[in-house]
Amino acid sequence: MKKFIAPLLLAVIALICFSFKKQPPAAKPNVIIIFMDDMGYGDLECYAGTPWHTPNINKLAAQGMRFTYFYVAQAVCSASRAALMTGCYSNRVGIHGALAPNSPIALDTSEQTIAEVLKQQGYRTGMVGKWHLGSKQPFLPLQQGFDEYLGLPYSNDMWPVHYDGVPYTDTSTIGRAKAKYPPLPLIEGNNPVKIIKTLDDQSTLTTTYTERACSFIKKNKQHPFFLYLAHSMVHVPIAVSGKYAGKSQDGLFGDMMMEVDWSVGQIMKTLDETGLSKNTLVIFTSDNGPWLSYGNHAGNTGGLREGKGTSFVGGIRVPCIMRWPGQIPAGTVCNKMAATIDLLPTIAHFCGAPLPRKKIDGVDIQTLLFNTPGANPRNELAVYYERNSLEAIRKGPWKLVLPHKGRTYKLNLPGYDGFPGAQPNIDIPEALYDMRRDPGETLDVKEQFPQVVAELKTLAGKYRQDLGDELTGQQGTGRRAPAKVE
Repeated sequence: MKKFIAPLLLAVIALICFSFKKQPPAAKPNVIIIFMDDMGYGDLECYAGTPWHTPNINKLAAQGMRFTYFYVAQAVCSASRAALMTGCYSNRVGIHGALAPNSPIALDTSEQTIAEVLKQQGYRTGMVGKWHLGSKQPFLPLQQGFDEYLGLPYSNDMWPVHYDGVPYTDTSTIGRAKAKYPPLPLIEGNNPVKIIKTLDDQSTLTTTYTERACSFIKKNKQHPFFLYLAHSMVHVPIAVSGKYAGKSQDGLFGDMMMEVDWSVGQIMKTLDETGLSKNTLVIFTSDNGPWLSYGNHAGNTGGLREGKGTSFVGGIRVPCIMRWPGQIPAGTVCNKMAATIDLLPTIAHFCGAPLPRKKIDGVDIQTLLFNTPGANPRNELAVYYERNSLEAIRKGPWKLVLPHKGRTYKLNLPGYDGFPGAQPNIDIPEALYDMRRDPGETLDVKEQFPQVVAELKTLAGKYRQDLGDELTGQQGTGRRAPAKVE
């Protein structure tokens, strides 16, 4: 009897193991990146237990992998988006800050984006939403590898409208920078098709973007495709359609989060209806943390220090969920470091595409997605801000904050109902944090671990030689120039 039971038991174990084995990936999976604007680490129910409900995003996490140490390259709009699109630190490609409508620079068209990398492999490429890497035709998405585009060329607050939603009538008033902005255009292809004039107009954006994204999926269901859905929300000014106004019982921000969740649900539903779910990698993340000076019109960091526009974790650590049925184990959590600059090389690997010709900074994180034991493809991260200031170095569990002037939200009360509070710059001293035991960056342990400080300073020197550092006057040998806008 024992001789019979042993082989039977082994067969059962083998069958169980086979049932959980990752299935061979399709040759050309579809890829969707949903990129939120200013969404904080604590804004999702599956991360921090928010007052509002996000069942569709919860489902996305339950069916895929939730990252707990996922970083952006810089905690500001254009820089973060340049890094996502190119797989490079944004200062390597010459982009910094949030490019104004009349910015003299743009992402150079010689830089290869994710769209261009995949287009070479026969992918259909579409973008919907906020671009913010150049607002004139030579530098819009159609010139950076996308077959089609519908969205805003830059942030939705770059318009001649006051914080209360009333358009400016006197654009000559000194000090009113917003009053001097041009009208905010909704662009299709390379041409404006509508002017966003009011908060009511803003309230249509999430629905407009979602409908176009779903249409793109349906239209290209017979071809491998890359869809980049870059929502304008939750960036101020926030607005919500009538579908969700008042539904959250937690104010306008909660209503808007429910509508964002609806948008994700529509994307997932469309994938199910077209039979594409199992062959589509969906990535949901944000460009930086919340703009905390806007109070109840901003999100939260889940207890992390500071927010948007800073090199502290509240600014650069963002929610990230990836789902690919049959490939990424469902219901898993990744506690290893990864970043938006890693998406391009990872996606290129899955889609059989060569990497860009020029040097990139991202690494392939496929081993994290497949839950490979011992995998740790990214063990360090340089944190730049401003034009080219190296403000922090992360390696393993350690983060060394380098002396610099930086924004703080801790000295003034936040604004309310769409109006901002003050966000002054202060002197930030050198400090060492153990991110395992102090994720809120509250305990400086540099005196206890001088050898760690020395090691991270040596690592900082390596980045300064390559990418430069305005704080120490180094130019760097590996930086590339942005395009000049005529």
